[in-house]
Amino acid sequence: MTAQPPRPRLLEACRAAMRARHMSPRTERTYVQWIVRYVKYHGMRHPSEMGEEEILAWLTFLAADRKVARPTQMQALSAVNFLYRIVLGRIVGDLRHVLRVNAPPRLPAVLSREEVHRLLARLEGEALLIALFMYGAGLRLLECLTLRVKDIDPDRLEIRVRGGKGAKDRVTMLPLRARDLLRVQLDHVEQLHAADLARGAGAVRLPTALDRKAPGWAKDLAWQWVFPARRLYVEPGSKSIRRDHLHPSAVQRWVRQTVRDAGLNKRATCHTLRHSFATHLLEDGYDIRTVQELLGHSDVSTTMIYTHVLNRGRLGVRSPADRV
Repeated sequence: MTAQPPRPRLLEACRAAMRARHMSPRTERTYVQWIVRYVKYHGMRHPSEMGEEEILAWLTFLAADRKVARPTQMQALSAVNFLYRIVLGRIVGDLRHVLRVNAPPRLPAVLSREEVHRLLARLEGEALLIALFMYGAGLRLLECLTLRVKDIDPDRLEIRVRGGKGAKDRVTMLPLRARDLLRVQLDHVEQLHAADLARGAGAVRLPTALDRKAPGWAKDLAWQWVFPARRLYVEPGSKSIRRDHLHPSAVQRWVRQTVRDAGLNKRATCHTLRHSFATHLLEDGYDIRTVQELLGHSDVSTTMIYTHVLNRGRLGVRSPADRV
């Protein structure tokens, strides 16, 4: 008899299944972390020996002992569902009904236009350009940092977001105020890329199977990151010298420090700039469907949250106290 090849280990099988479905690296890391926590909670028992009862006990532990929010519970459940349904080939029941009751949505923090002005006034160069992309184009931080040179058209004032949240592509505007800063940034990218090529580097990661189908594109200027990292790194598998994009934590530090320096009495983050983008567009009278498209929301109900934080009230209602 022909010997059967050994079955892959559980986490290796999970990673292979996620990569076969082109799930993002961040989703892969998150799902693997939840699966590890699930297994550890049950004393390292193999998931094939467990089922709905053990999943329910774990979800209850997360809510009762760890005090996690419902979205976190849902994320954990999604990871375990993927493990059973895709990797182990078992169907578990719909356990969403056992999760804690939906809490009312929290209103996002939004900066006033004057506060945005104070924040932007303290930034310059690369940091200012990133802030303008988040506030002026509504980009998420990671969408901004994973932009490539080819994704931006300064002449048409367009930004093409590739593989945003939910793996969706969309087009949004390039703020006119950002165009000159962008040209300076792209000149810097070109010079940095030329220097990397001279030292035998200059390759970036390519999406999906392009590393195999068109490996030469990895060294094309068009595929370089708009916001490259300061340092090169050696890729573990191929041993090639590459340059990644700027890490999100660096930008988050800049924004936190700038918020403090500007004396803003709000807990403003990078995502607050995106919230402010949506709110200010609605204040200017733009249609909510247009704002939904620019933000990349699948459901308009997600965009509707910004109608609750408009300065003039959700329906433009004037307070009776202002008429006394």
